[in-house]
Amino acid sequence: MAAPEPQDEKKAEPVKKPASPPAAKPAAKAKGSADEGKVVEEIIARVNNEIITKSELDKARASAEQEARDDCTGRCTPEQLQMHIEDDQKNALRDLIDQSLLAQRGKDLGLSVETDVVKKLDEIRIQNNLKDMDELEREVTKQGLNWEDFKNNIRNRYLTQEVIQREVGSHITIGHDETLKFYNEHKNEFVMPEEVALRAIEVSTEGKSEAEIPELKKTAETYLQRIKDGEDFAVLAKRYSDGKTAKQGGYLGEYKRGELSKELEDKVFTMKKNELTDVIETKQGFLILQVIERFTEGIQPYEKVEPKIQELLYNQRMEPAMKEYLKTLREESYVVVKPGYQEMAGGGNSEIQEVSATPEATKEKKHHKKYLLFGKSS
Repeated sequence: MAAPEPQDEKKAEPVKKPASPPAAKPAAKAKGSADEGKVVEEIIARVNNEIITKSELDKARASAEQEARDDCTGRCTPEQLQMHIEDDQKNALRDLIDQSLLAQRGKDLGLSVETDVVKKLDEIRIQNNLKDMDELEREVTKQGLNWEDFKNNIRNRYLTQEVIQREVGSHITIGHDETLKFYNEHKNEFVMPEEVALRAIEVSTEGKSEAEIPELKKTAETYLQRIKDGEDFAVLAKRYSDGKTAKQGGYLGEYKRGELSKELEDKVFTMKKNELTDVIETKQGFLILQVIERFTEGIQPYEKVEPKIQELLYNQRMEPAMKEYLKTLREESYVVVKPGYQEMAGGGNSEIQEVSATPEATKEKKHHKKYLLFGKSS
């Protein structure tokens, strides 16, 4: 089974242990006279009645390093890559705490994402060419993962997305007048060379015999016809493409003249928005390209860049809004961090303590919180 994400770009969905911690329990200890009292699993943070362990943090840091390497592929110097890795790893514990808080909030709100979970599991099954869910469960177990934890990881991911959209994103509105005003005040920022934005479906022939090539070409031609018949390019790319950008719906990026091979450049720079190429044979396999957007040289018209402006303004507002929202969640929760890990968690000096109260008890004592973020109230 292909190994990861967030965001690695391999075809199969990564199989990894959930980021959100399990239900709170004391640190496990080895039994027997010789090892009595030996701590097997180190608890480094408590988030309400859930815990975060040292092994979970180690996995999150390893995942952060892999994501940084994937993000930097072909784009970063070794120094930039190292800075990227260090920044992502530095925030790993803080992110685990945030994820736990958001997932718990989703459960408190009574949100159900089971339909999304089932769809995602089926997507992973298809991407890994497995016949049914039982086979997927066996494959997950072979990776040394708990099946319920694996599903819970997916569930918490959807819960956090839903909470962010409902509790934060839904309160951010970007109007037409606002985006037009931004465009008029920043026109020089929208001067571009001629560019095309592309996405692709790739059918790999690497490692295949000569006898298999014709059938693989037919497979690519079938995908092309399905798109022409109305199926969504991005959905097909996510499900079937062998390319590294399958998880992004095949999105390749924006290209100026001179950045593609002459063969591809001659094709795509004569195409219109949403137009498709025929199946293109390459050394690596068969390729279908779609032009998502065309940018002529010079200042881009407002209509072309309006979505980018909306995204820019939305992200500018989302970051501080999320910080404020998470701050509120933390202040309403019991969050304590073990000494030596506070800086990674974003601050705080409280030692790990047994938490006897539940989140519900917090609501009953609104004016007498036992703990604030990473510590006690005075």
